[in-house]
Amino acid sequence: MCGIIGYIGTDNGVDYVLDGLKNLEYRGYDSSGICIINSSSQTNLIKQVGGIDKLVQKVKTIRPNGKLIIGHTRWATHGKPSISNAHPHFNNDHNIFVVHNGIIENYLEIKSKLIDRGYKFVSETDSEVIPNLVDFYYKKIGSLSEALRMTLDDLRGTYAICLVSTIEPDKLFVSRLGSPLVIGKAGNKIFVSSDPSAITNRTKSISFLNDYDVAQISLKKIKVFNQKDNKPSFAKFEIINQRNEQNNLGDWPNYMIKEINQAPEVVELAIKGRLSPKHQIKLGGLDDVSSQLDHIDRIIIVGCGTSYYAGLIGEYLIEEFSDIPVEVELGSEFKYKNEPISRSTCLIAISQSGETADTIAAINKVKDFGVLKLGIVNSIGSTISRITDAGVYCHAGNEKSVASTKAFIAQVTVLSLLALRLAKIRTKSFDNLSEELLKLPDKIRAVLGQSDQIQKLAHKYIKYKNFLFIGRKYNYPIALEGALKLKEVSYVHAEGYSAGEMKHGPIALIDKTFPTIVIATKGDLYKKTISNLLEIRSRGGPIVLITNFKDQKIKNMVDDLIYVPESHEETATQIITVALQLFAYYFSLELGNNIDKPRNLAKSVTVE
Repeated sequence: MCGIIGYIGTDNGVDYVLDGLKNLEYRGYDSSGICIINSSSQTNLIKQVGGIDKLVQKVKTIRPNGKLIIGHTRWATHGKPSISNAHPHFNNDHNIFVVHNGIIENYLEIKSKLIDRGYKFVSETDSEVIPNLVDFYYKKIGSLSEALRMTLDDLRGTYAICLVSTIEPDKLFVSRLGSPLVIGKAGNKIFVSSDPSAITNRTKSISFLNDYDVAQISLKKIKVFNQKDNKPSFAKFEIINQRNEQNNLGDWPNYMIKEINQAPEVVELAIKGRLSPKHQIKLGGLDDVSSQLDHIDRIIIVGCGTSYYAGLIGEYLIEEFSDIPVEVELGSEFKYKNEPISRSTCLIAISQSGETADTIAAINKVKDFGVLKLGIVNSIGSTISRITDAGVYCHAGNEKSVASTKAFIAQVTVLSLLALRLAKIRTKSFDNLSEELLKLPDKIRAVLGQSDQIQKLAHKYIKYKNFLFIGRKYNYPIALEGALKLKEVSYVHAEGYSAGEMKHGPIALIDKTFPTIVIATKGDLYKKTISNLLEIRSRGGPIVLITNFKDQKIKNMVDDLIYVPESHEETATQIITVALQLFAYYFSLELGNNIDKPRNLAKSVTVE
């Protein structure tokens, strides 16, 4: 959450930083700000409440010029969105400026001590203590870099920090602990960012800072020191190739509908080179751990939000094809559990951004247990991709809309491939799933072709404020994900439930004002799900059925019906998910919400 951009160079970098902030806006859009230091050591501090476009307009009226700049886009934690709470923050003398991601857990204690020493504070944030504490130490020792390191020793919590000062206007100071930060260089320009994707349109040469790294950056030299090891470190640069063409909307009205429509291509990219027409599975990212992978006897899948629901589908897939027991845990819960873990356990971490704080904490929890740690992530070079032993990239391309759509489709596709890779023997089911994965893109295109019908359905149900989504087996996680997508972008109350649990409480909610979206696919549990549907019908609840089974008897039992292409239940999940994503999208569109930037949400959750 929150996004950082820093720049030092020989050119005016204002546009570079503003463009970087636009690319980071998915991390937060409550407020934003920029601090510009020009060649005369004069500063321009510009802040704005709301999205980056408002900041850009304000900057254009001032037309500043500078070669040392920091910028920030905020997702509010401490204090409401306001000009005073927006970053960059500064010390009382207005000569030290800081942008910060993360949470300083002991900020009240530090703030109290600084107030006792005469410091004044203008914001409600935890971040404001950082420039003032640096100022306090600088006045004692006269070294800005040492003052920053002493400040970091006092901080408890997580941070990515970028600092500039008129005291040393030729340097950019950065540090990280538990919150991502990278350095990029291109000739006479050096960038800092909380996500490489924000700067890869400027440079492909990226260095990933490690926890406790403190870097002093000038155009002549980048000096890195590791606080924990208490010794110098090095900025190791590597070439990162990311597809940035998807950053533009093109003819689409917003990113969510664009990314929903990219689902067929996403599946094709996820299986390209990994699944052959002869049903051979090749996951190159797992080659180095192949022997260890063949001897695991337990899998723990960890994720948060949408990634957690993908993990639930993965549990069904892996257990069905490999006979390896699987547990799926929320990252925020797993890291606090005390449970036995053996060396024959495999931890699979799923995250779109690869920077999800709770999921990273889950990986760190088991790092000394000798377990195999795998990552399924979408962002190349992300923290999870670097702290796991091996993994599989989703190759979904940049996902700009905060509500995840195509990344979820890619995650489930990768989990399908992983289940096939772990299969002990090649059965008919193995060949069926392989064949269905190859056919999946065209079947998703058929669902996208029903967009007009789904839009009309959303219009019909726009008056309702409560929804229940139900399904069984593979369709249960899809019900959870469908409910999450609707509540994320429309702000209506929606719950996902196992259809078999209806009689154990949720049915009490059913009346004519409470619609249920029933997911029932052809298979062993179809009739049982229809029985649950009839229980709802008998209590007057409106019913929308999404199915791939053309059962003539069911038409008169439901209010509305969406048919999707027939598929095996293992791949029906992605097909139906696209229909549910379209329903959530059009529902939000009818309400006039900001679809790509839902209130109170950020795409990359980098704080607990």
